[in-house]
Amino acid sequence: MKYRIFISTGEVSGDWQGAILIEALQSYAQKQGIELEVLALGGDRMAQAGATLLGNTIGIGSMGLVEALPYVIPTLIVQWQAKRQLKRSPPDLVILIDYVTPNTALGYFAKQQLKVPVVYYIAPQEWVWSFNRKNTNAIATFTTKLLAIFPQEAKYYQERGANVTWVGHPLVDLMARVPDRATARQKLGIAESDLVVALLPASRSQELKYLMPVMLEAAQLIRAKLPQVKFWLPLSLERYRPTVEKLLQQYDIPAQIIQGQSQLLIRAADVVLSKSGTVNLETALLKVPQVVIYRVSKITAWLARYVLKFYIPFMSPPNLVQMKQIVPEFLQEAASPEIVSQACLELLLNQAARQQMLQDYDEMQLCLGGEGAIDRVAKEIFDLLRSND
Repeated sequence: MKYRIFISTGEVSGDWQGAILIEALQSYAQKQGIELEVLALGGDRMAQAGATLLGNTIGIGSMGLVEALPYVIPTLIVQWQAKRQLKRSPPDLVILIDYVTPNTALGYFAKQQLKVPVVYYIAPQEWVWSFNRKNTNAIATFTTKLLAIFPQEAKYYQERGANVTWVGHPLVDLMARVPDRATARQKLGIAESDLVVALLPASRSQELKYLMPVMLEAAQLIRAKLPQVKFWLPLSLERYRPTVEKLLQQYDIPAQIIQGQSQLLIRAADVVLSKSGTVNLETALLKVPQVVIYRVSKITAWLARYVLKFYIPFMSPPNLVQMKQIVPEFLQEAASPEIVSQACLELLLNQAARQQMLQDYDEMQLCLGGEGAIDRVAKEIFDLLRSND
């Protein structure tokens, strides 16, 4: 028996989740004696996991209305090339991971032209920030099965007509595999007595522009109060290194740069200062206090507020899980170096504040489902393939 699957995602986090999924699918297929071929739109991690890339989407992602404009044509080209190849040789099933606008187009294409089942895994967070029902209705229309990682996500899409199974969050398993703090520090060469702040500014190029200067000004203020603090920064993509090095020099922050190993560094850190995103949930599951910031261009922020009437209760995943503030988060103008540095210093110096956050992390984790999420995802996908034979 042989199956052919196509997976579509974008950006660094999608590439990582796609690679994890491919490994789980291949493991399941091997145990069942099934031959599996995986085609994909994604990145290097998915290719290393065994996918044949029809296009690389890691460098063409953005957050924001204005920021997305330079990537519209490259995205359309990659999509057109992938659709042409898929039409010549259709897969047995299509899996979409986040990446809302491009994947919505691919979802309709798969349903209407390829006429194959469509699985949405790690669906867009419409349940948090949807200001119209267009995307939600589209996803419910073309998706054969939606595999939800958050209980709120499952409820939201189910109420709007999607066929939903809540599988739990794969990060629960993945973060459990990360070495403990002492081992992580030993592997990275960090002394136990070192006071370490990890800076995680970007998985997209625009984030270096809007977030890293704020982080580095905050770092200057932290150093003024605690000169012994050491800063570490993991690169999400090696091509960001020249920009990162230039900014560190400009702001006179002697941070240690490492390639990858972000989870190891998070585990080793005393506090993490990061952009909003999946990394916030990783940090929470690794039980490290954190401060979260996010900024987009002033034009995008103005359009979102006053034209689109955009509103979100929270932006970081740990706060969204229970819809309460577990970690301090600062958006747009609120993300000032003074405010951000004070939040970091509070977590570095106030043991009670640290302990409260760790306690809240434990409660939050109970809402993410038990271990084995990625194996449940693989089983659901193969069950759907078999039912379609």
